[in-house]
Amino acid sequence: MAKKGNRVQVILECTEHKESGMPGTSRYITTKNKKNTPDRMEIKKFNPILKKYTLHKEIK
Repeated sequence: MAKKGNRVQVILECTEHKESGMPGTSRYITTKNKKNTPDRMEIKKFNPILKKYTLHKEIK
């Protein structure tokens, strides 16, 4: 039987790439604990298309 917990999968999308108008997107899938972080996540991650670290925000 599977555990029932507060962890949920979230998708992080690059904010700079969206504004630049370049084709493609930089997205990461990760998990977060809803109880500890009820707000949307913001993490600096590597964008392989822009070749630099950019701010990725949670979508959906």
